[in-house]
Amino acid sequence: QEKSAETFPVPQIPFHPKHYICYRAEKSLRIDGLLNESSWKNAQWTDDFVDIQGSLRPKPRFRTRVKMLWDDRYFYVAAQLEEPDVWATLKKRDSVIYHDNDFEVFIDPDGDTFDYYEFEMNALNTVWDLLLTKPYRDGGDAVNGWDIHGLKSAVHIDGTPNHAGDKDSGWTVEIAFPWKALAECAHKSAPPQSGDQWRMNFSRVEWRVRAEKGRYVKVQNPRTGKPFPEDNWVWSPQGLINMHYPEMWGVVQFSVKNVGSEEETFRKNEEDIIKWDLRNVYYAEQTYFLNHQAYSSEISVRLSPVRGFKFPPAIVAGKDFFVATLRNEDGSIRWHIREDGLVWKGKN
Repeated sequence: QEKSAETFPVPQIPFHPKHYICYRAEKSLRIDGLLNESSWKNAQWTDDFVDIQGSLRPKPRFRTRVKMLWDDRYFYVAAQLEEPDVWATLKKRDSVIYHDNDFEVFIDPDGDTFDYYEFEMNALNTVWDLLLTKPYRDGGDAVNGWDIHGLKSAVHIDGTPNHAGDKDSGWTVEIAFPWKALAECAHKSAPPQSGDQWRMNFSRVEWRVRAEKGRYVKVQNPRTGKPFPEDNWVWSPQGLINMHYPEMWGVVQFSVKNVGSEEETFRKNEEDIIKWDLRNVYYAEQTYFLNHQAYSSEISVRLSPVRGFKFPPAIVAGKDFFVATLRNEDGSIRWHIREDGLVWKGKN
């Protein structure tokens, strides 16, 4: 019997990342989870979260949304999570927080999919912060020993946590990420310059639970004897059940204007389309490798040509490597991607 072809996991939705303009806070914020300062009141909410697979799956059962602000010392994130049953069990820092219901933040400052930050917290304000050298799909390692020094976080619960049987309204989180810590692997200005864009996403893990003898327990699948899989709800959909596809994250554009003073226009960056074209070459190369144990210089893939650049990209490949390059018309600007997924810009 002929072996069926293998396929590298690829997002199953169009490339259309969400975007948000992050304005300056009028003054430093008190991190208490209440979001009652005027800066927070003037900041806009993101769109409501959707399923991690986007339109391929039903809308989430409960509402989740985020606000962002910044000042010279901190990048601020606030989230509002609708939840009728607020519960959490993990109390030790750097526990695997998504075993509880949680809220998660992912930050890739320069958008190359390498050296990005992951942060998770539960309703007890227990946090897990880690650094990813590159995505797991590309052999990346999670640096659990990396801590966000100077981090501030708080939770406000509208209800009674871990009190099975009653109904809660939800929980609100507030986080202050010090720029000094984010600058460690940012490879760009932190705090950002006006108009700078960082790739980010936000996720919520939600388990199905029921009340049993005064406590919450995860609902089990009778066929497997294990809890039903968790729901994953996100700001910018991934198109597959995997947060570690940073190329699918949303775009946060920073403004030096005070929040509520004057609106800024989001600037669509054609470089993101170039990166996405190269990413599609990467997907095709990985599928080819799964089936042939080598990369190919003859990969053919449908792309979205950007004006001023020569298509198709040039590919140099061998058994265990490839580099795909897109050049502008005079060859002065070159964008590259290689077998481990790193994308970078070079000039002649």
